[in-house]
Amino acid sequence: MRLKWLKKSRFGGTECTDMFVLKTIISFLKDKGYRQLLLTTFLIISCGSVMYHYLEGWSWVDAIYFSFVTLTTVGFGDFAPQTDEGKIFTIFYITMGVGIILSYINAIYEHYQNQRENKS
Repeated sequence: MRLKWLKKSRFGGTECTDMFVLKTIISFLKDKGYRQLLLTTFLIISCGSVMYHYLEGWSWVDAIYFSFVTLTTVGFGDFAPQTDEGKIFTIFYITMGVGIILSYINAIYEHYQNQRENKS
């Protein structure tokens, strides 16, 4: 007999797992240092999106997509700056942004790991 709180959720995990993830996100957002890192990440992606929108003439969705894909180092190659200004901006954007984005991803991972260890 499965307990009600362990039944399968619509997201593929169990409701217990989903609650753990939700609690992890909430505790992450309560921490001032993590909130500042989240804000910095949001500002970097926003800045890149605005610049690509105006420098390259891309739609907002394309500009946000390219900013995110570039800074997470995925780089699908489906978009690339065509103007000299866009290329120069990209050099500085990657130099400044990759470290911040990777720090944010690492902070999320470490926070999640700490929550798992504290749960055990």
